[in-house]
Amino acid sequence: MRWKLTTTAGVLAAFLAGCDRPSPQDAQLSGEELSEVLKLSPLPTPPPSPTNTFADDPGAARLGQSLFYNAHLSSNGEISCATCHNPGHGFSDAKPLAEGLKTTRRHSQALWNMAYQRWYFWDGRTDSLWAQSLQPLQSPDEMGATPEHALSVVAGDRTLKTAYEELFGPLPPAGEPLDRFLTNLGKTFEAYQRQLISTNSRFDQFVSRIRGGEPRESAGLSETERRGLKLFVGRGRCILCHSGPNLSDGEFHNIGLPKHPDLRRDSGRFEGVRLVKKDPFNGFGEFSDDRGPDTNIKLRYLIVKLNNMAEFKTPSLRHVAETAPYMHDGRFATLRDVINHYSELKDEPPLGHREETLLPLNLPKREKDDLEAFLKTLTGEPLEESLLESP
Repeated sequence: MRWKLTTTAGVLAAFLAGCDRPSPQDAQLSGEELSEVLKLSPLPTPPPSPTNTFADDPGAARLGQSLFYNAHLSSNGEISCATCHNPGHGFSDAKPLAEGLKTTRRHSQALWNMAYQRWYFWDGRTDSLWAQSLQPLQSPDEMGATPEHALSVVAGDRTLKTAYEELFGPLPPAGEPLDRFLTNLGKTFEAYQRQLISTNSRFDQFVSRIRGGEPRESAGLSETERRGLKLFVGRGRCILCHSGPNLSDGEFHNIGLPKHPDLRRDSGRFEGVRLVKKDPFNGFGEFSDDRGPDTNIKLRYLIVKLNNMAEFKTPSLRHVAETAPYMHDGRFATLRDVINHYSELKDEPPLGHREETLLPLNLPKREKDDLEAFLKTLTGEPLEESLLESP
């Protein structure tokens, strides 16, 4: 009798183990899933930036690149934009919270594909990449530069001064308002960052081969990675927020993160809406190159809503394997930590309420492995070396 029970238990264990063993069919995309996959690649040409007439000017991009890597712009001469947006770490950094002159309250966002964004910062408090660039430059926690200091740096460097005046005309004399000068710097920062585009990831290659008629099984992703992709576009419903070729909807969501033990509560988009509407450098402001209602329609109808409380912008997943730690406060050290959060959704946020479309996935270990493997296929090719340092 004991022998029979042991045998039965062994057969049952083997059967259950076999149930979790993947088969080739587990990686097969349905027609609907394939349709969703094809929407995720390739990235199109970056959209125009009508409030910045210098957005695609090569000279502006070169000047912006020089300024991006110039630590002299900071008040202590030691911090550049690249300090927190390091090309070697996906244009982010490896720290949970950004560190400039002081430690800030949020994680440094990666700069890949910023040309495709609608709003900037985790809370969307600016509506253009050029306006965004002005805030860390002047923030007392980040670079701490006054407008006068920034002017002295540009005026005191023959190369910078010449490049600036070729684009914008003479530098302003001492004593004149410097808002236009700062705006011009911001517009060159944008011109440089618009070149930081992710290309030709293994996932992009996979989609291209499928479009060319190659069988999915031989199109460049492993069976594990294809299972992760199937989960991403299917049962995992990741594409509800990480949609489109930039793998971000560009909007804001409360994903149920509990209060950070070392930080005060953060209202996120709720405060961000107020800030972008009053920003003198927004698309309706005097420094915008196109103040028309059609260009700025996203700002024209923007209102604060209670459900914006503790919402934060959906980051792009391109190069996500290079940009740990994760979330707006850098609380998750690894991709697996992020996947565990979405699998369990066990926490309630200290402000607002969790997005109602988010449901616990309760993923077994194998599916977590699959999803993580797929996310690692989103790393694109390195940029040209000429873009990674001061020209």
